[in-house]
Amino acid sequence: MITTFADLTTMRVGGPIRQHHVATTVAEAVEVVRDADSRRDPLLVIGGGSNLVVGDVGWDGTVLQMAQAEFDIDGDRVRAGAGVEWEPLVERVVAEGLAGIEALSGIPGSVGGTPVQNVGAYGALTSDVLESVSVLDRTTGEIERWGSERCGFGRHRTSVFKRSDRWVVLEVTYRLRRAGQSGPIEFDGLVKELGVEKGGTASLADVRAAVLTLRRNRKMVLDAGDHDTWSVGSFFLNPVLAEVPDRVPAECPRWPDATGIKLPAAWLIEQSGFSRGYGLDWGNGTVALSSRHTLAITNRGGATTADVMKFAAHLRDGVAARFGVTLSPECDLVNCAF
Repeated sequence: MITTFADLTTMRVGGPIRQHHVATTVAEAVEVVRDADSRRDPLLVIGGGSNLVVGDVGWDGTVLQMAQAEFDIDGDRVRAGAGVEWEPLVERVVAEGLAGIEALSGIPGSVGGTPVQNVGAYGALTSDVLESVSVLDRTTGEIERWGSERCGFGRHRTSVFKRSDRWVVLEVTYRLRRAGQSGPIEFDGLVKELGVEKGGTASLADVRAAVLTLRRNRKMVLDAGDHDTWSVGSFFLNPVLAEVPDRVPAECPRWPDATGIKLPAAWLIEQSGFSRGYGLDWGNGTVALSSRHTLAITNRGGATTADVMKFAAHLRDGVAARFGVTLSPECDLVNCAF
């Protein structure tokens, strides 16, 4: 039976794969990459498929799926293969009394995606705790270990690995801290859920439980029986603009960024007439916004990648017409575009 990306991604769309390899060890992953490159076979490396949308044509080449299971905890350091599932790792780390990633609970995907996306939530970022990353440089064929400073972490969701296929992340080492309490909690929603003062702390277990509650309320914890979770999470990036167009009203939230002013994509989408759940009566009804928040484009069952791209373009064009702001995808698009 031919494997498709609909089988391997959280949005459950995408076409067939010519050659699919599942690497359960780092050594196996390196072997597959080097073999594909020696044959000049197109190579796509994936993990949990939580931030990936692939076209209906699929991939005419080799797909390497990272699926390592083991990780090591040594003092305050955690070392994990790129294919280790993120959520079980966070659960174990919190149980061990290690602080630093408890606010990243419930995020789908695998360890290898954390430095690529500089994964962050509720005030925490991968770059805050990443000590080093082991990468395979496909240009030289060599394995290198980089410190955090070489990863090019900038604002949320950026790194040198983003949109580049030169380096394959093999292992990640996080430097955490032995503590019964979290760091200062600044994110308003989390402060409210925990019932603490802004800047206060809470037990690691309480922070993890609160984050999971918040994510479940927004349908951001994967559930095979719930189409609201058949998504890549936030489909669009929060746009950062050198100058905010006059059509964007003063009541639109905005935050300073190193490269300009950041606007909330969800606010722009909703104020452009696309409310939560929008889409069920648009097109063929197979794609719609989540019923809980407007940043998630969801597969309501039977959607194709073409359906998703058409809907994404519809939202993008609506926001551009209303506010003069063009939204860009946060997820990786392979053999598809809108």
